[in-house]
Amino acid sequence: MSRVALLQVASHADESVDHRVDRVLGMVADTLPDCDIAVLPELWMAGAFDLPLIREIAAPLDFAVLERLRTLAADASTWLHAGSFAERLDDGTTYNTAVLIDASGEIVATYRKRHLFGFEEGERTIMSAGEDLVVLDTPLGRTGLATCYDLRFPEMFRDLTRLGAQTFLLCSGWPTVRIEHWRMLARARAIEDLAWFVATNGVGSHAGITLCGHSVVIDPQGGVVAEAGEAEEVIFAEVDPTASDEWRTEFPALTDRL
Repeated sequence: MSRVALLQVASHADESVDHRVDRVLGMVADTLPDCDIAVLPELWMAGAFDLPLIREIAAPLDFAVLERLRTLAADASTWLHAGSFAERLDDGTTYNTAVLIDASGEIVATYRKRHLFGFEEGERTIMSAGEDLVVLDTPLGRTGLATCYDLRFPEMFRDLTRLGAQTFLLCSGWPTVRIEHWRMLARARAIEDLAWFVATNGVGSHAGITLCGHSVVIDPQGGVVAEAGEAEEVIFAEVDPTASDEWRTEFPALTDRL
């Protein structure tokens, strides 16, 4: 059994990035001693929809904030999903990249978001899509990484399941206007793949968009184990990775795949 903490961070337009970073790192430092793994939202430094600011602060993944997060994880001997960041390469290519840090402070996985939101506008105007699927061992068992809009593409989660995922770990900046989609799709991904679904969403308003919160932990049968509200908060839940294997044995629907 592992204890996960979801840090539902607010990204408001009237707060500076520097102030938000200091505030959130304080939240992280306070939370890490009380869990086995903590999870931050997508693009929390800028706000998931603030494209000009995202473009402005994009940087390689050796920037100071990430180094501070690595130190916090190591000091607490706790895993940390640091959320996602605008990763800029030397050639100017930019990705929406989620970063997973282990209990020694090492970056053990990065996941570049494969499905970019905004159709012909939005995220895809400043970002490139990643190509790789990422599954690795974490305190949540075999864990597949995903980010926000990926949630709408069930074939990606089925591919993560084929690679052995027992848990889906997702960071997000999902808007309030589509909150019911968030709730339904999160449960659907858990139910159809008989897997845990652990997701931290942001809150706050920026670029004329309000994020919905409702970070959530869902068990392999689709039961909501823990769910946040619509304000900044930290919630905790217990996750037993073996529950996915047990349910897949008891209800072997995955063996009927064509």
